[in-house]
Amino acid sequence: MNVLIVYAHPEPQSMNGAMFRTAIDALQAAGHAVQTTDLYGIQFNPVSDRYNFTTVQDRDFFKQQLEEIYATEQNGFAPHIEIEQQKVEWCDLMIWQFPMWWFGVPAILKGWVDRVFAMGRTYGSGRYYETGIFKGKKALLSLTTGGVPEAYREGGFNGDLTGMLRPLHRGILEFTGFTVLEPQVVFGPVRIGEELRKQELARWQSRLKDVFNEPAFAVGAY
Repeated sequence: MNVLIVYAHPEPQSMNGAMFRTAIDALQAAGHAVQTTDLYGIQFNPVSDRYNFTTVQDRDFFKQQLEEIYATEQNGFAPHIEIEQQKVEWCDLMIWQFPMWWFGVPAILKGWVDRVFAMGRTYGSGRYYETGIFKGKKALLSLTTGGVPEAYREGGFNGDLTGMLRPLHRGILEFTGFTVLEPQVVFGPVRIGEELRKQELARWQSRLKDVFNEPAFAVGAY
């Protein structure tokens, strides 16, 4: 199977960096083909504008979705955006590896979505959710938090983690047709010590051996 890992952390020696490398090794060892996008490594520009395109539909007024539809029709995406779109189209499973910042993804990852998930190319023309363009593909969020597990439960200090991730699960991934898998979460890696971090990496490695047989994750009531 084909797996795309999108990695968004500025420090290679971080827990996220370790999880990124562990995933590559585990998936390749299981016989899967792996492509990656290291967003900080390639210094991906998260700002979405006319530089997404080589074509122009309206020079006087920039409406991104209209330009995206036109670029889809005219093969007019900028080369670096086209590369990322082809990776998403190629994969059977997409994994995002990131630290939770301000109850969401880092800006560089959100900007990647803003630029790559283009109308006409990845959604639109009545193709949403159960009939989405990426129907049949799976997606998995792998993330770290700053706090302990108790802080991310219903009634906890920060509230329910499932609710925090729902805009990503439902609003981006399911919206474009992906089947969402249960997120892989490492709570407060800076707080747990080296031995527990190794255990978390082993848990991640073990899960990935059979990841394609996992059932869909219940995102929540719609």
